[in-house]
Amino acid sequence: MYAVRAVDVTKIFGEGDTAVVALSDVTLDFTKGEFTAIMGPSGSGKSTLMHSLAGLESVTEGDIFIGDVQIGSLSDNDLTELRRDDIGFIFQTFNLIPTLTAMENIELPATIAGRTLDAGWIGQLLDILGIRERVDHRPPELSGGERQRVAAARALAGKPEVIFADEPTGNLDSKSAAELLGFLRRAVDDFGQTIVMVTHDPSAAAYADTVIFLRDGVPVSTLTNPDRDRILDEIKGLEN
Repeated sequence: MYAVRAVDVTKIFGEGDTAVVALSDVTLDFTKGEFTAIMGPSGSGKSTLMHSLAGLESVTEGDIFIGDVQIGSLSDNDLTELRRDDIGFIFQTFNLIPTLTAMENIELPATIAGRTLDAGWIGQLLDILGIRERVDHRPPELSGGERQRVAAARALAGKPEVIFADEPTGNLDSKSAAELLGFLRRAVDDFGQTIVMVTHDPSAAAYADTVIFLRDGVPVSTLTNPDRDRILDEIKGLEN
């Protein structure tokens, strides 16, 4: 069963002589309850692919499905609701509101939607992430690792269909990065969460079940049960 699908997706920026093909006839399936990493050289289209899958970027041709919903057919309001209710996001820059407490940031999407979160689930997230004692602090009072863990809790708070993580360890030290990735791995293994992560870091990608490699807007290879050395070898092959 697929959480996300891309079917014959092409994305072109610009027109005429200045047109740039970012994605070219891409078909990919992302299995529900699995952790997938997307890698590739700069300009390979990995960020464009993620933004397209998440409904943040419209595609030129083809279809994107979240579950069985074809998102290109949705109105702007329906797409906004789908992103709010069915998708979680973790960004490199945390995207927390500095004037709100950690807990208020975690609850914000549900607050906007007028929904009540499962208090037991939120408590479980706080304990797993080790931030229960920090929930009354605002982002400027938190370390980078704590901020990213708050962002992770926000992403999982509403039990979304899929979480998209865009270079989530890019601003973290190695210890904080390992803690976050360990949590994402546990979210998949223990809670059946689906995660799609863009990363340039082979060590981060090694936490995934599958790594998809892009070059020039096209998926060129896939690794299952990856480790860092195999990922590095694959990246070297892409660069030759």
